[in-house]
Amino acid sequence: MTTRKWHKSSYSGASSSCVEVAEGERTAVRDTRHRHLGHLEFPVLEWEGFLRSLEQREL
Repeated sequence: MTTRKWHKSSYSGASSSCVEVAEGERTAVRDTRHRHLGHLEFPVLEWEGFLRSLEQREL
């Protein structure tokens, strides 16, 4: 089992409702207020495409 290194997403801003991300072979995302509920995982290329869409304001 690999230990994940979680960090607050830069897209969370100053809000107290934050998203944490852990990059690796797959990108994991979780809610900081509900860590006990687990996380979602995405293939790296899909996650990068999602971030590009956010940056280009396509979403």
